[in-house]
Amino acid sequence: MPAPDPAPPQRKIIHVDMDAFYASVEQRDDPALRGRPVAVGGSRARGVVAAASYEARAFGVRSAMPSVTALRRCPDLVFVPPRFDVYRAISQQIRAIFADYTPLIEPLSLDEAYLDVSEDRHGLGSARAIAEAIRVRIRTETGLTASAGVSYNKFIAKLASDQNKPDGICVIPPARGAAFVASLPVKRFHGVGPVTAKKMETLGIATGADLRERSLPFLARHFGSYAGYLHAAARGEDHRPVRVDRPAKSIGAERTFETNLADPAALDAALVRVAEAAWTRIERTDAQGRTVTLKVRYADFRTITRARSLVAAIADQAAFLAIGRELLAAQLPVADGVRLLGLTLSGLVEGADDDQPTLPL
Repeated sequence: MPAPDPAPPQRKIIHVDMDAFYASVEQRDDPALRGRPVAVGGSRARGVVAAASYEARAFGVRSAMPSVTALRRCPDLVFVPPRFDVYRAISQQIRAIFADYTPLIEPLSLDEAYLDVSEDRHGLGSARAIAEAIRVRIRTETGLTASAGVSYNKFIAKLASDQNKPDGICVIPPARGAAFVASLPVKRFHGVGPVTAKKMETLGIATGADLRERSLPFLARHFGSYAGYLHAAARGEDHRPVRVDRPAKSIGAERTFETNLADPAALDAALVRVAEAAWTRIERTDAQGRTVTLKVRYADFRTITRARSLVAAIADQAAFLAIGRELLAAQLPVADGVRLLGLTLSGLVEGADDDQPTLPL
């Protein structure tokens, strides 16, 4: 009988997430904005919110929200234009701090990253002590705050970093991992978007504990190839290593609509908002790419993708949107309506330094 596969090594993972990064930078640099509800991006008349301060979030303002909606929720909202050069410079400053503690750094965006600190380079004694040292240095050297999740894998570390925001830390040791996951709503799981969460709700799955009770065959019937990830996540399992300098594949955004859209004008307006949100993410990472992909999910959940590639990188948001419009026009008319639209940029070339998955708005 062959020997069983060896257990994966016990890792010490930190997920560091800056608190309301873009908005906090603006409040740091302009004292008049401190304590006020601030939205980065958009405008009072059009566009989408790229980031919101915690004062704005108290009114329900969120990133990727149309500016008009944000203003309805918070009439005193202050809009400021984004300064991506500044954000990138500060991000590099923060990554230099990370590099003093470990070479194993996996950036997710300008404002968050995974760190594998299994090797205690400075002899601080624990992953928690390393995370606290990093947070102190970020505050001292940048004037900004960061939250951290500390655990034995990436999945739980990311969940934990959101647990005590802002300016907090949460440590989940191996003995508590499964119970921690069981206590959370599944909509907080990375990768479980609004559509999947709604489907889970219809199946009676609201928490990690509910998910853990479902068998792998059951999950495979309802979620296909996603079942393995869900089955492992519900048990607090994630064996993915921190990947250094992983190549970017695509960057984009998608939006699920409260009601199905069939009118061409409504679909075009929705596509404009999706393109704006996607291009905001593209600018954050200084990415360049040659391929635009449109994703359409119909009322019956049938999903298609259509793509177009250019010889050179897409020049700007207008060109990105124009290609998206061409791809969408080829799918019209739609009889039963569309429940989701997405746009991504791929075929990335030099200048893209972060791997950004497509995220729901």
